[in-house]
Amino acid sequence: MVNTEVWEQLSREFAAKGVTLVAVSKTKPAADIEALYQLGQRDFGENYVQELAEKHTQLPEDIRWHFIGHLQGNKVKLIAPFIHLIHTVDSFKLLVEINKQAEKNVRTIDVLLQMYIATEETKFGLDEKEILVLLDYYEAQKEQLKNVRICGLMGMATNTDNEQQCHAEFFKLHNFFTFLAGTSFFWKTLVFHLLYGHERRSWYCHRGGQHHGAHRQYAVWRKEIMRLFLSV
Repeated sequence: MVNTEVWEQLSREFAAKGVTLVAVSKTKPAADIEALYQLGQRDFGENYVQELAEKHTQLPEDIRWHFIGHLQGNKVKLIAPFIHLIHTVDSFKLLVEINKQAEKNVRTIDVLLQMYIATEETKFGLDEKEILVLLDYYEAQKEQLKNVRICGLMGMATNTDNEQQCHAEFFKLHNFFTFLAGTSFFWKTLVFHLLYGHERRSWYCHRGGQHHGAHRQYAVWRKEIMRLFLSV
């Protein structure tokens, strides 16, 4: 079931900041996605390759699909023909495979590098040094990687109500993004990807942050995002 009131509120807030809202639709039926689509939503995020591939065939062609889950290299081929943005690149090997599958489909796939900022072992991602090494590899082989485009960073915060911890984790990502923006790499996207534990309704804002749920924890994260990151 679609919470129209929450969607309209978030859409207004983020539209005013030039932020794209991505509705995280994992495990949700195609009917719910269609309902939100009819309201005007076009960007949807999915965690599971098979589920995403199936929904892609059932829903309007102009939906912009975002992959936000952990991605295995052998499954890239299933989403390469249509994916709008892959948020979770955490190795150079995966980047090469995305380029390979994009080339087969005669297209360029946009990706984000996932930076590890949380204190939870269940989260994936690269630290600052690993990102710099990956970027060095990418720059050295750029002529062979013309079908993949690194657009920015994604970070997933710890699942906590602790406002200070959220602030510190986001600030770490923000600072590293700012550092990279001053290098020779062109960065246009900064993503703050927040996990709302048991609450499966999700809202994600491209360039600004991701919100899962709309209760107390959501309020903490929204405050941090509005204060720190929407001016990026």
